[in-house]
Amino acid sequence: MINRNYLFTSESVSEGHPDKVCDRISDMVVDSYLSQDPVSRVACETLTTTNKVVLAGETRGPKIEKDELINKVRNCIKDIGYDQEGFSWKTANIETFLHEQSTDIAMGVDSKENKEEGAGDQGIMFGYACNETDDFMPAPIHFSHKILRLMAEDRKSGSLKGIEPDSKSQVTMLYENNKPIKVTSVVISTQHSKDLNQEKVRELVIPYINKSIPKKYLQELDNKEIYINPTGQFIIGGPDGDTGLTGRKIIVDTYGGAAPHGGGAFSGKDPTKVDRSAAYASRYLAKNIVSAGVSEKCLIQLAYAIGVSKPLSIFVKLAEGDENKVEKVKEIIDKNFNLSPRGIREMLKLNNPIYEITSAYGHFGRKPTNKGEFSWEKTDKAYLFKL
Repeated sequence: MINRNYLFTSESVSEGHPDKVCDRISDMVVDSYLSQDPVSRVACETLTTTNKVVLAGETRGPKIEKDELINKVRNCIKDIGYDQEGFSWKTANIETFLHEQSTDIAMGVDSKENKEEGAGDQGIMFGYACNETDDFMPAPIHFSHKILRLMAEDRKSGSLKGIEPDSKSQVTMLYENNKPIKVTSVVISTQHSKDLNQEKVRELVIPYINKSIPKKYLQELDNKEIYINPTGQFIIGGPDGDTGLTGRKIIVDTYGGAAPHGGGAFSGKDPTKVDRSAAYASRYLAKNIVSAGVSEKCLIQLAYAIGVSKPLSIFVKLAEGDENKVEKVKEIIDKNFNLSPRGIREMLKLNNPIYEITSAYGHFGRKPTNKGEFSWEKTDKAYLFKL
């Protein structure tokens, strides 16, 4: 028997989390190449530790001098807000070991002799949408992101003083009949200056819970179930407190555990890598399906083989009771969407420098911009799914 009543928890981490610093830098590299040549190829990994940043990976495209990239890395660190003794945009030792992409990979991916280009790797990608929030995202991850995003905005504007860049949030919600009913606990751990005691940190941070989560979900939240810096203090943070790596927060980047993940990270990869582009496309499909009112939730899986252009499989799962609509939905997808790597890039206009902004607070549930960022969040194809 299906359990429809349960507690579910999702977490988020801020742009100052060491892994997110790395995601930001890796996506900056992608944007730097795409801004000069939209068919550039990039696979960039970043490592951070105490006052040190290391870039490694493969590229194909314009020549970008090391000094230029290093200056851009410093600008990323500065914008995040790090000018601390253990990690500073001014003094960090930054090294880059980017090199040319393997010709074996290029041979399988490039189009030639009128043959459609293939996927940049094998793998499975998932997209998900549900009607729990206006952004068609699961409520726990949506609220976890919002808490940290609002804190970061105020920290950068100067209205939230004493709070430093590295922070994490976690929201637990009670579901009844598969619908979120109330928040049962909230955890926020945030780096802070040594001048703040924990009572002051709590006083500064708790208002962001009320700003981020609708009152209807908070009415029964016990103050004892709000955990602010439960270890006692959080002064040493960021890459000085913990090593960071690109791609270690893939659940934070997607649906907070409410839907499967294919395993591939997004940041640092150009859009020929289906780890990234097909995950965006599957979210695009799922969101348009739910937006059309076909079902309260939708899960899409796409599967690819390296060097092969078409998906090997397309899997669709709708909410309980809507199973009879699946075949019709699949027919609509087959008829109207080109899910080859090139088709996805053209459909969502992914060959643009639009990725640095995706590196924190989730790749999904964001607002499309007039610069082309988050194009996969549009619901312009919902009309196709009106059954």
